[in-house]
Amino acid sequence: MTALWWVWIAAGLGLAIMEVLLPGYVFVGMAVGAVATGLMLWSGQWPAEWMADSLSNAFLVFALMSLLVWIVFRAVVGVRKGQVKTFDRDINED
Repeated sequence: MTALWWVWIAAGLGLAIMEVLLPGYVFVGMAVGAVATGLMLWSGQWPAEWMADSLSNAFLVFALMSLLVWIVFRAVVGVRKGQVKTFDRDINED
């Protein structure tokens, strides 16, 4: 399982490409989470040994990293306010 670190990074790059093609900040957290999971596996530190035990452990780390990145991204960028544009006057009234 630790030899498959490149699969996680490739999946992260694929999700980042999907984010470019389908904008909406949906895949950003998952892309960064997948790359972070791949880098953890590549480093060989403590989480890598635990993630190598089973695929479900790796998916758990991926999900938690994705959620954390998405929450931080939402806090930094914020929710767009006033997405609906309302017009008070008509440009043809002049």
